[in-house]
Amino acid sequence: MKDLALLLVHWTHLAATVVWIGGIAFILLVAMPSCRHILGSEAGRVTGELARRFTPLANWSILLLVVTGVILTGTGDRDAVRSVMLLAKHALVCAMIAVHFYRGLRLAPRIARSVSDAERSALQRLSLNLVKLNLGAGLAVLLLSAHYQAG
Repeated sequence: MKDLALLLVHWTHLAATVVWIGGIAFILLVAMPSCRHILGSEAGRVTGELARRFTPLANWSILLLVVTGVILTGTGDRDAVRSVMLLAKHALVCAMIAVHFYRGLRLAPRIARSVSDAERSALQRLSLNLVKLNLGAGLAVLLLSAHYQAG
């Protein structure tokens, strides 16, 4: 029974990772370029709606990642190298979570309140760059996870 529970925790952790990192990758690499190509200047409305719908999924994924990550951290033996990998992975995930909630809770309202087009454009560019940063950090987390599992 314990093995089944651990299997479900691992599966949930991986599924939440796929939703969060995969969602970021899809929006950045597929949805946004497609919308820009087809809709031009109206692309922002569609990508804004995609982000609005994706955010709750990302939030649930983050919650599941934290809960399952805490459980998984307590399982298994680790040598010094694997412990450092796990610490680096956790530091990156914490940074990603901070960026995610900063964008949603602080930056998005500032974008919505911005008066000038120049200010709105600069804030939107910052937001997009933070999403790109999170995608890069997420891929680095996956690399650390692969190394951690292989080690």
